[in-house]
Amino acid sequence: MESSNSAWIIIHRMRIPILVIIITFAISITGLMLIPGRDGDGNIYHFTFFDAFYFVSYMATTIGFGEIPYEFTYPQRLWVNFTIFLTVIGWFYGIGTIVALVQDKKLARELAVARFRSKVEKITEPFIIVLGFNNVTKEIINKLNREGIRIVVVDKDEAKIEAIELENYIPEVPAISGDTTKPATLKLAGIHQKNCKAVVVLFEDDIKNAKIALMCKLLNKRVDVIVKSTTKENTEHLRNIGIRHIEDPFKIISDRLYFEITAPYIWLLEMWVFGHVLRIRKREFLPKGKYIICGYGRMGHALARALERAGIEYISIDIKSSDYKKKKQSAIYGDAEDIQMLLKAGIKEASCIIAATKDDMINLTILSTAKKLNPTIYTIARENSLEDISIFKSARIDKIYILEQILATYTYNFIAHPLANKFIRLIHKKDNIWAMNLVGRLRSVIGKNPLLFEIQIDEEEAYALYNELIKGRKITLEVLKRSRANWREKNRIIFLLYEYRDEYRRERVLLPPDDLEIKANASLLVACDEEAKTDFEYIINNYYELHYVLTGRELTTGILGKLLAS
Repeated sequence: MESSNSAWIIIHRMRIPILVIIITFAISITGLMLIPGRDGDGNIYHFTFFDAFYFVSYMATTIGFGEIPYEFTYPQRLWVNFTIFLTVIGWFYGIGTIVALVQDKKLARELAVARFRSKVEKITEPFIIVLGFNNVTKEIINKLNREGIRIVVVDKDEAKIEAIELENYIPEVPAISGDTTKPATLKLAGIHQKNCKAVVVLFEDDIKNAKIALMCKLLNKRVDVIVKSTTKENTEHLRNIGIRHIEDPFKIISDRLYFEITAPYIWLLEMWVFGHVLRIRKREFLPKGKYIICGYGRMGHALARALERAGIEYISIDIKSSDYKKKKQSAIYGDAEDIQMLLKAGIKEASCIIAATKDDMINLTILSTAKKLNPTIYTIARENSLEDISIFKSARIDKIYILEQILATYTYNFIAHPLANKFIRLIHKKDNIWAMNLVGRLRSVIGKNPLLFEIQIDEEEAYALYNELIKGRKITLEVLKRSRANWREKNRIIFLLYEYRDEYRRERVLLPPDDLEIKANASLLVACDEEAKTDFEYIINNYYELHYVLTGRELTTGILGKLLAS
């Protein structure tokens, strides 16, 4: 459809210039054919159509091969003088129209749409549609692209689309500017294609997010929609329309604060999934005394709920960053009035202060002022943008909640590591003792910094194991722990989560036992060291290695097998 639109625009814009050129050529050729000339012997002759067309063609294009086939008479030369100006004017008009056409925004748009559609249709792998290009989605795209996951981007700002093209992603990330609230744009991005697996909707406007999420579900019921929601009402609405992955960065922070106070080892396991080392540093233990929350918007309320759940005393100071800057004509917090406000809130007796306004500079200066009034106070800051991360790091704040990074990490994890995402939800239902025991087990069996990865038992990721399972062979998790060097020895490996689902049932086991029988197409979340990971990957993909850990004997088949055995 878009290619035909492009052709129509070209034809529509060029029809008059082409007609002008045809008419000027026709007049020039006709005149040459009608005006008599003389050959070398002085005999009268007339141009044939081909001779006249040939001469006008190189004359009109200013190539100029000379007078042919004989020297022109004066009447012919007068006519040629006339036609030179006539055809040059026609060509200039045509060329001018072509230049204008090349610069035409509507045609450029149609050609860009046609190229974009072609690129999307050529994607054969599963792909993700990301709506909007900002700090959060850029972080998500960078992480997914490094893992080879295909992505399609739509943003209304053409400058951002140009920025994506300059990133030079490999594999390529097709991008187009368009209104993300319109079904036609989502269809253009390929939401109706079978290999479209998810749509990421993380705009600041909750209503806009809900509208887009509903459209996505109506256009493709099978697609996962990852949507941001920061209010309880909007979250309930999204659940009612069938959205199963809703991200509220304020709830995530609230849960983290609650677990860090009441169950630090649950917090540690969650942070380990996101790349934290498997130990709690001294400065990461939160104090138990009185807390002061500066900024009582959505994040302030979320933090207050966490403190109430944890049974921690707190006081809130409702600082609206926009009103504050308007009133004081500055984003700098810390004059006499501000100091008095902190003293009244009990800053000298408080054990922790949280700066949770929407303005990063206000947050920084609040904590700086608090440190002067109470040098031992624990400081927590809300950082709104990834762009300010270096400033916050240099401020020596005890803990920083980076909203954009939290949102990007959770979204990436849901797409690239869904089993790890489920593991986090399951451990939230456990207590601190259970989590402390698991951390102790991980450290004693594997080491200080275990690797974490997940795998699906299918033909692509576990070729040998999958084919043995579909033949009906019974294989337990204990087999996959065995060493390739000596099948009686165990590798440093712990299976954290086992999940199997088909159209009839779903089986999910946290910390599955060694005697659990594996099923084809099941998924595993695995913690191990480098050596164990290498052994594990060889065992599940290589028939010879799998046979050895199953039986303790080398696999010998035919002449090749005997040669390998010898």
